[in-house]
Amino acid sequence: MKEHEFNVRVRYAETDQMGVVYHGNYAQYFEMGRVEWLRNIGISYKWMEDNGIMLPVVSLNINYKKPARYDDLLRVKTIFKSQTSVKIEFDYEIYNEQGELLTIANSILVFVNMKTARPTAPPEYVTEKLLNM
Repeated sequence: MKEHEFNVRVRYAETDQMGVVYHGNYAQYFEMGRVEWLRNIGISYKWMEDNGIMLPVVSLNINYKKPARYDDLLRVKTIFKSQTSVKIEFDYEIYNEQGELLTIANSILVFVNMKTARPTAPPEYVTEKLLNM
């Protein structure tokens, strides 16, 4: 399994009145992880969109273990799980500075042709990168 990690500091605007990260903001952390995972293997979302392919999320499952809080430095781990003819799947783990597991998640995305708005096979370039990692 190919993994990638990056750090992000929780901003005040991402929290509720209790200083805890609002549950809906975790999707942004996962997106950041996915974008950086792809960039790390040589694929950019921008390149795919410029070439007529978008990659919408069709499933996102999140399990909150412990809260992330304002000003925490989070380590977001993105793990490539699988790729089929039109789908790509990732797992995620978020840890705090003490190494405590805060959140786990899974997402499934579908390669979609922007002109037809229909699922499509990923570009050959993307398939090659995924096979050669």
